Amino acid sequence: MPHHAPLISTIVIGLVLAFALGALAHRFRLSPLIGYLLAGVMVGPFTPGYVADQGLANQLAEIGVILLMFGVGLHFSLKDLLSVRAIAIPGAVVQIASATLLGMGLAWLQGWSIGGGIVFGLALSVASTVVLLRALQERRLVETERGHIAVGWLIVEDLAMVLTLVLLPAFANATSSTDLESIVISLGLTLGKVVAFVAIMLIVGRRVIPWILHYVAHTGSRELFRLAVLAIALGAAFGAAELFGASFALGAFFAGMVLSESELSHQAASETLPLRDAFAVLFFVSVGMLFDPIILINEFGPVLATFLIIVVGKSLAAFAIVRLFGHPNSTAFTIAASLAQIGEFSFILAGLGVALQILPEEGRDLILAGAILSILMNPFLFTLLDRWFAKRETARAEAKAVAAAVEEAERVAAEAAREPLPVTSLADHVVLVGHGRVGKYISRKMALIGAPLLVIETNREQVSELQRDGREVIVGNAADPDVAAAANIPQARCLLVAIPDAFESGQVVEQARRINPELPIIVRAHSRAEEEHVMKRGATRIVMGEQEIARAMFAAVPNARREPVLSSVDEADDILDDEEAEASANVLGPEADADKTGGDSPEQGPARQPPDEPGR
Repeated sequence: MPHHAPLISTIVIGLVLAFALGALAHRFRLSPLIGYLLAGVMVGPFTPGYVADQGLANQLAEIGVILLMFGVGLHFSLKDLLSVRAIAIPGAVVQIASATLLGMGLAWLQGWSIGGGIVFGLALSVASTVVLLRALQERRLVETERGHIAVGWLIVEDLAMVLTLVLLPAFANATSSTDLESIVISLGLTLGKVVAFVAIMLIVGRRVIPWILHYVAHTGSRELFRLAVLAIALGAAFGAAELFGASFALGAFFAGMVLSESELSHQAASETLPLRDAFAVLFFVSVGMLFDPIILINEFGPVLATFLIIVVGKSLAAFAIVRLFGHPNSTAFTIAASLAQIGEFSFILAGLGVALQILPEEGRDLILAGAILSILMNPFLFTLLDRWFAKRETARAEAKAVAAAVEEAERVAAEAAREPLPVTSLADHVVLVGHGRVGKYISRKMALIGAPLLVIETNREQVSELQRDGREVIVGNAADPDVAAAANIPQARCLLVAIPDAFESGQVVEQARRINPELPIIVRAHSRAEEEHVMKRGATRIVMGEQEIARAMFAAVPNARREPVLSSVDEADDILDDEEAEASANVLGPEADADKTGGDSPEQGPARQPPDEPGR
């Protein structure tokens, strides 16, 4: 049955076109925002074909703005801002001021009013949250210092835009009046209402809103929880506008900010994300409907100037500010590229400026054109930045390789010139590599039994301590052939490698095994991978810290038998499996065990003998 349904057609056609063009933009590694805006252009009044209902689109866009601002408030992090406040706050303020002045200059050339120039400049000064975060996430930069600065910078810009949205209606009323007293009264009333709303949200809302969500969460109903979150967001926005004369955006932002302090904030964000994304897409579609593509031809000069302010002017200001604060070029370039675009807040501000008759419609068209072009250009800026980083890293690697080659040549020359180390006079001795916490314990035990001990150590403080105690010590790396030869490895009783680095231990073992193929070598390890590494290079036995702790704790159990020293973790696992099988046989009986072993019980078969412990 046919119906005239402009609301349904606007939503359906807008979303379908947005999906198709957004997917196409993503295919070309561009922001999907470009597709959403172009979908709006296609259903707008300035292009042929279907024309969506502009009034309905604007109301849907208002819901999109509310949910967008609610999301901004939910993700507002005072902690992130304070961690980089030293650069983010002054940097963002100076950058906003610079971009605003550049925008006012272009507005003056266009013959606009001062108010229009201010709104135009402010709209060009704030970057898109969606575009910036996506660029940082793709490069895994969000958790880096550069990412923290960029996000903190963005938070300051968002707060500045929220304040602008609050004051803009009062500013519009003030500019329409010539009476100073009426101007002051208008500004005072606006600020008073906003302060009252903020106070209620911070005092009452901080208690009531989390309580409501916790109550609903305990009902166990996901749909009721989702509905509660949406009711809070939309209700706060509507109440701010109707009762306090503030904007929808301000009400939604504070509702999200208050909710962000709740333990349920992450769940609230995830539950509302689908609806928030859908209406955000409709918001961008409605913005695209306002754009007249013919401006790219008729106003090419102003469009180019707007684009250069966004991409060049803002970026240069941000780069200079970051460098003045002593941060490296990599951080400065990342911040500059991140901010070289405009988005959501720019559209909101432009729409409000036109509605209040402060900004001419031509200014809104220039802002939309600058947004589309800058979002298109942003991925290419990051690609150029990635290539610059790659070239710089390659140059650094080459410089390190040259420096390493020079250092190696100098080392070889120094080794050729140095005197050979004297060979120790000890024989049938224990060679201990490393005198840290483990090595010190071993050396004390050796002193108690009077066994000859030679320590190889690189730490000068440890060497001095050993020499004071009358211990024989060789300074150097045990993997060095000269050091190994000086330790008289051929006549040593055994080699104990007590250093924690498995890679270096493997080199030591390999060097010692070349000199004495029959030498018992006991090595410290921390994992099965380290065990395999040193065993392949010739280690005789591996001592695992966790295994020794477990055996010592088991031995402390009353009536527990003494555990043997095992040569590897695999052997420990095998013996443990045998013990578990024996315990199982005792529980199930000899018949069950005979089924498993082919008829031979554990008592009848040969017992597994662990290797003998040295010295036992």
